[in-house]
Amino acid sequence: MKTILLISRCPPYPVHFGDRLIIWHLGRELSRRGYTIDLLALYDREDDTRQIAEYEGFFRHIELVRERRRSGGAYLRRLFVPSARFAAAAEASFCPALWRKIHDYLNRRDYDLAHCFGAVSVYEFHPLFARLPNVITPYESHALYLESAARRGQLSARLRLPIVRRFESFMFRPYDRIVVISAADRAMLEKLQPALSIDVIPNGIELERFAPRHSGRDAATLLFVGNYEYPPNQDAVRLLVEKLLPQVRETLPGARLQLVGVNPPNWMRALRNDHIDVTGPVRDVRPFLARATVFACPLRMGAGLKNKVLEALAMGAPVVATPLSVEGINVQNGESAIVVPVDRFAEETLRLLRDDALRERLSLKGRALIETEYSWERTASSYERLYDEICGLR
Repeated sequence: MKTILLISRCPPYPVHFGDRLIIWHLGRELSRRGYTIDLLALYDREDDTRQIAEYEGFFRHIELVRERRRSGGAYLRRLFVPSARFAAAAEASFCPALWRKIHDYLNRRDYDLAHCFGAVSVYEFHPLFARLPNVITPYESHALYLESAARRGQLSARLRLPIVRRFESFMFRPYDRIVVISAADRAMLEKLQPALSIDVIPNGIELERFAPRHSGRDAATLLFVGNYEYPPNQDAVRLLVEKLLPQVRETLPGARLQLVGVNPPNWMRALRNDHIDVTGPVRDVRPFLARATVFACPLRMGAGLKNKVLEALAMGAPVVATPLSVEGINVQNGESAIVVPVDRFAEETLRLLRDDALRERLSLKGRALIETEYSWERTASSYERLYDEICGLR
């Protein structure tokens, strides 16, 4: 089995952060299959260094390096000076400490492959391991996310979009292979740099842990789950609270909304009343998914594949979602989920709340979809095939 140097923009835990989820599960699955993996990761939370025990069994060596603030001048230099885009020396990089760690590990150990998780924080280390087969997983195209935010009128997104497009046109060019988690992200990166070799490998689900329960669902509870530091989730909450829930309650006065997840800002906490529940962080999201009548996901901004939707489908929760919410997920409208634009979201949510047979069909077909296409075992097998291919080509 292969020995891999894994370089990540973040540690693998806690797994309620989507970018950490895949590293945790891929590390676990590959270690079970006999791979040897050394992990070098940036961190920015005080708890990160105290949580290594949650994943240390998956890796031979683990070292975390404090992420250093990246200056605007450093970005501009990379933007306009091609020779500065990839770090040939420690002090030329965004994070000299991580550059030195990578250099040290490569000098003292033999690896079959180097794999980077992240984009701007890790891409520039490519010269250090260019002799090895290498792959980078930026998860998604940040330009795709900014495009959706710009359409929502966000001035900061409009200003940043040309810069991010420029970065994504050169960041991944030297890598043997690039992996994203949805076809929409691949299309954006190919548009910016047609020469890239890009694979789509979606995230997965723990099928045994996220499994339907038969304890019965509430009569009319809408559920939305997220990390509420993330602007697209905040936008979805405002839409649910200000427009969609009131429209639903005009016809079903007993309908209620549960907003579950970490980091709700003060304005969200202030929404609590007899028909809106803001839980804050919970130890386990599964009981909420098991009781919800409908999982309502009206995202209007974002990119990549939405883990919250995978979890809802796996738990058999009937899903109504905007098209952006299910990008990268092979749902069939009316069979495994209801996919609808925002202007019809309340109408279709009401229809779903009233139709027991439709909810049952969505529940069964949604779970079947996850079992067939979105297990972590399947994700790990896709990465194994990719590793074999790029190592064979070298």
